[in-house]
Amino acid sequence: MTPLLRALRALLRIVGTVLLVPLLLFEEWGWVPLAALAARLSRLPFWARLEDRLRQLPPWGALLAFFVPVVLLLPVKVLALFLFSRGHAATALTVLVLAKLVGTAIVARIFQLVERPLMRIPWFARWYPRWKAWKDRVLTVVRQSRPWRIVRAIKGRIARGWRRFREG
Repeated sequence: MTPLLRALRALLRIVGTVLLVPLLLFEEWGWVPLAALAARLSRLPFWARLEDRLRQLPPWGALLAFFVPVVLLLPVKVLALFLFSRGHAATALTVLVLAKLVGTAIVARIFQLVERPLMRIPWFARWYPRWKAWKDRVLTVVRQSRPWRIVRAIKGRIARGWRRFREG
């Protein structure tokens, strides 16, 4: 590989990583609490049966179930783009945020239910740990960055001030 191609590849990797960081941060923040919220739905008989069926899926069925919410939310995201194009930025942003919240909750819960069969798919079992390790390295770098530490410190001060205000 020529030096120019290596440099271009490195640049694309950096740009891709920077573009993915906000999504990674959202997923990291929302994955566990949103999955727990979705798990509450299993109190409903229909939902409990659906979760039981998901747990029993074979590996390729589990993969399909994992990607169905992604495909189903695609038209919602297209709707948001349409709304943006028509000048309805606030509505479009609301639709996108809600789609991301609902999508993350559902995908996280489905992943919890089908992780074991997914790991029986050779390529998934090979690539998922690599993806997770890469994501963890990127998030570690972000969390160690000066802007992140500043925002966390400000957030801590606001939270302490709010607690004092409520108690006093």
